[in-house]
Amino acid sequence: MTQNPVEKTPVTLLGLGAMGTALARTWLAAGHPLTVWNRTPARAAALAAEGARVADTAAEAVAANSLVVLCLLDDTSVDEVLTGTDLTGRDLVNLTTGTPAQARARAAWARERGARYLDGGIMAVPPMIGVPETGGYVFYSGSRELFGRHQDTLGVPAGTTYVGEDAGFAALHDVALLSAMYGMFAGTAHAFALIRRENIDPAALAPLLADWLVAMAPAVHRTADQLVSGDYTDGVVSGLAMQVAGTPTLLSTAEQQGVSPRLLSPYFELMRRRLAEDGSEEDLTGVIDLLVN
Repeated sequence: MTQNPVEKTPVTLLGLGAMGTALARTWLAAGHPLTVWNRTPARAAALAAEGARVADTAAEAVAANSLVVLCLLDDTSVDEVLTGTDLTGRDLVNLTTGTPAQARARAAWARERGARYLDGGIMAVPPMIGVPETGGYVFYSGSRELFGRHQDTLGVPAGTTYVGEDAGFAALHDVALLSAMYGMFAGTAHAFALIRRENIDPAALAPLLADWLVAMAPAVHRTADQLVSGDYTDGVVSGLAMQVAGTPTLLSTAEQQGVSPRLLSPYFELMRRRLAEDGSEEDLTGVIDLLVN
């Protein structure tokens, strides 16, 4: 006797931008019954041909399945799309980009309407969805029970990383990582600007730059350990005094190369302030306290 295949959890997906469409295709390819809705109906046509059921309204899509995933433009769009929709008994998974405060407010909003809630922060771009080897994943926060119930389904498009019961933690982790990324991009932009007018091939600098950034990356672990222990001198290789002493060379080089120091100067100023507070034997960790205070 042939054994029946395991039934896949049906999913409703609201929002078919580039990311939403990528999510939809991975669930369809994995055999999950999928109901979709998009403000612009034409975007759903291709997915209908691939097996998705297209709802005429958001309310109809929400009514179709218990698991409802939102991938909309912003938090305001969530209000616009779901106002007046019966959410009783629904499991809402909000992958719409927002702030921690918006996520916490949205979790309370969902509870008031009889729904369970998970917030998500997608650490991937659309081409990474459904391609495990690219390393894309999604932060989730909110109900631990709800995450456990749907983890297998949510893990189809990308890896899953649960970061806590506080609904705002997924967005906070998302923004923290993106903020670090843009800081790295800022340093990279300054580095390329320094050689822009020289007879130096950017393609030749790129691997040196990439390797250097990789070599420096483990410093984040020392920073975390120092924050936990409160001892900012533990494991220091180059003290703050030594590092501040080297910053004039970086600024003078920028001036000589005709490059604005605007991407470096604010950080160097914080370093000098921390040094003035007698942080000479510290690492750079004390700068964090200046930002928080």
